[in-house]
Amino acid sequence: MERSAATAVWRLRATGGHRERDRRHLSPREDGDCDVGEKKQGGSRRQLLPLPEEWGAPLVLLYLLGLRALVHISHRQLLMQPSAAGPYDFSAPRARAYLDNITAIWPRTVGSPENEVLTVNYLLEQIEAIERETTDAHKISVDIQRPTGSFSIDFLGGFTSYYANITNVVVKLEPRNGAQHAVLSNCHFDSVPNTPGASDDAVSCAVMLEILNTLSKSSEPLQHAVIFLFNGAEENILQASHGFITQHEWAKSIRAFINLEAAGVGGKELVFQTGPENPWLVQAYVVAAKHPFASVVAQEIFQSGVIPADTDFRIYRDFGNVPGIDLAFIENGYIYHTKYDTSDRILTDSIQRAGDNILAVLKYLATSDKLAKSFEYRHGNVVFFDVLGLFVLAYPARVGTIVNYITAAIAFLYLSKKVLQAKTRGIDNLKKLFTAFGLTLLSWLCTLVAVLMVAVFVSVIGRSLSWYTHFYVSVFLYGTAAAAKLILVHTLIKKFFYKNMNKQYLGDTFFDASLMIWSIALAVFTQMGLCSAYICTLWVAFPLLAKLMIHREFSQKGATIKFVMIYMLGMFVPYLYMLYISWTVFEMFTPIMGRSGSEILPDVVLAGFIVVFTVILSSYFINFIYLVKSTKTTLVTLSAVFVVTLILVCSGIFFPYSSDAANPKPKRVFLQHTSRRFHDLDGNLVKSDSGIWINGFDYNGISHITPHAPEINDTIRTPCEEQAPFCGLPWILPVHFMFRKNWYLPAPEMIPRRPIHFKVLSKDQISSNSMRLSFEVTGPSHMSLYVRPHEGSALATWSLGDGVPVASIGGDYFVFYSHGLQATPWRFWVELRVPEEHPDGIVSLAIAAHYVFGEDQKSPQLSALLESFPNWTFSSGWSCTYDLFVF
Repeated sequence: MERSAATAVWRLRATGGHRERDRRHLSPREDGDCDVGEKKQGGSRRQLLPLPEEWGAPLVLLYLLGLRALVHISHRQLLMQPSAAGPYDFSAPRARAYLDNITAIWPRTVGSPENEVLTVNYLLEQIEAIERETTDAHKISVDIQRPTGSFSIDFLGGFTSYYANITNVVVKLEPRNGAQHAVLSNCHFDSVPNTPGASDDAVSCAVMLEILNTLSKSSEPLQHAVIFLFNGAEENILQASHGFITQHEWAKSIRAFINLEAAGVGGKELVFQTGPENPWLVQAYVVAAKHPFASVVAQEIFQSGVIPADTDFRIYRDFGNVPGIDLAFIENGYIYHTKYDTSDRILTDSIQRAGDNILAVLKYLATSDKLAKSFEYRHGNVVFFDVLGLFVLAYPARVGTIVNYITAAIAFLYLSKKVLQAKTRGIDNLKKLFTAFGLTLLSWLCTLVAVLMVAVFVSVIGRSLSWYTHFYVSVFLYGTAAAAKLILVHTLIKKFFYKNMNKQYLGDTFFDASLMIWSIALAVFTQMGLCSAYICTLWVAFPLLAKLMIHREFSQKGATIKFVMIYMLGMFVPYLYMLYISWTVFEMFTPIMGRSGSEILPDVVLAGFIVVFTVILSSYFINFIYLVKSTKTTLVTLSAVFVVTLILVCSGIFFPYSSDAANPKPKRVFLQHTSRRFHDLDGNLVKSDSGIWINGFDYNGISHITPHAPEINDTIRTPCEEQAPFCGLPWILPVHFMFRKNWYLPAPEMIPRRPIHFKVLSKDQISSNSMRLSFEVTGPSHMSLYVRPHEGSALATWSLGDGVPVASIGGDYFVFYSHGLQATPWRFWVELRVPEEHPDGIVSLAIAAHYVFGEDQKSPQLSALLESFPNWTFSSGWSCTYDLFVF
């Protein structure tokens, strides 16, 4: 056979496919370094035909697109749920009626009549109507709780929260004879200022009302109570849930909870947190949920802190020591916390799906013996994930650890056998395997660096977020760049480093290198205790099985096609599942980039994600680069798509934001008309100013707004008042580290009709080096307190939280305050350790009053500026005052 006709694709043998050599003609050195075309006499050994580039690359692309289509179908199918079939089934139309009526009252900001009176009255009316139709098997109790309390939390870098007279509507459904134990279902009816809050979280409250209605009409008695908490202060950083779990008498009976939240508008509700530990809760969801959608990957991502959000789950876990399940709608996060979060955007199928799931799980828990003995089933974590939304696989983490290590051990055994099967060549084979291993990692690193350089370039020239409205742009820009760079690196390696080596042998070696990388990752992630390591198990087990499935040699006729078909069939499960996971990840993270702050380069983050998924999806296709005759056509095509897309992005043709009525993707801008006053140690006013303080929620800042509002430009960048805590700016939450770029447009002084009153009650010398300052504050429903001890002084304790001050990022102390209706003046004290001499005072203390609703919310100047903004923005704002004092 001629050498040109002997270019092999792969040696398809269970032993691993190293090319057999004719020992009469080939030396050991030649085994891996030349092409072999000979067959043994008698024709028992045959070679595969080369893999042509003209259909090799398109085949891989079609394979991935086919899997992507299956993922798309599965996600759409998850929302196609049947309507209620009977009187004891969840009814989405009834839930939608509740939803429409709740969202007709907006905004439902804590402290406002809309939240504290109108919404509460509506909930009570519906609960009373449900109670009238309750069967004799149940009884309903209702309580209106208005708690006052304080706690510290390490969210957003750490701060302390204080709440007064906020509102909870609590309903208990229990057997006629009562129940000792209970399961809690939690939603919140308050919304962020200036938004209807349909998905976050009115729809969850509507679902809970309908579940209460359905359960109460059932003639089947429950074993345990179900407590429905409609909490009225979640958006104020989890205050109402803290008031309930730490102060309400019913809280002591709760053994588990389900928290209903939103990070998007409608779609599927994802189980993204469970526990802590208590694997029986996941099993309850697995058994009961009709339309499961759950991921331990989402849990580990969320709990890592990379997503700047938190839910009431944390409060019940940390302050109530209660295990639970956290669910959230995640679709279309572009309009989350905006005026577009309206009830008409939430599909009835989404409501039906959520209602079916939550009703089934609550009913299961309320009739389960394990709820009463939950402490007996507490220990152990669980690995859980749904399979295309069809069902959930869940198993104890310790079982997963055993499976993971066994899988990794089998892979390492296989690789060892491959390396050592030729005793005289063991060291040489080992060197070649580790060389391929290193080159593969090097190619990944080169790809990551190259694509991130493109992302940085796009950001620097002011074209960040070009893909925000058109996600395909990111694929064409960063996806093609990643694929092209990866192929180019391996093509160069093949041409210069592995010149004249057997292509079949190279393909085999690089397959083994990828298998080795995944096996090491599996062992490392398992050792780290990550439940998400099960993904690595898929990427080790199925490719290894695919390799072992190809247990015989094929004849030349049709051998290549048969090989490719069996190979891709073996890769079906890990590739399909990874595309399914990637869909969920991009669905969650892409909208977050529009509200991630001014310091994070969203293009770098998204490009990094795309590179990671490109690397993963290419893991077992890298070897194809060494099997094809040429990659020229593929490289030219990918490069052309990348260059054209880059040119279009640089030209600005892809505008980041959209005002499309059907699918808006707005730019978020936050404005506060601020009046600031700075006082010295003697109480004298040393500085005052007034202006509209502007924050853009994404990396683009105000660059796209300046053409529409020329007065807002980089000449009015906000300076930092170094002597004041938090730069002398009225942050409502301690997110200063996320928004270092902001703007301050001079404006007339804002004088509220209900100004804040701040006074010192006492100054007490506790000891020679300790002083206590006591204060009283009256003001609007939302206020922020900032404390900075001077040099030599230290904040020792205070009357807030658990008494231990928690510093925010930067070292200053932040206290968030809110109240409901008719709250008494806020009194608190701080105790400081002080030096003997303190001529410049011992502490700077500032307080900001936020008028987030009512007649003081928007000044004429603020309203006029908001009106001038283009329709592709969601501009939210209010008025506030800032006062700094030195003591």
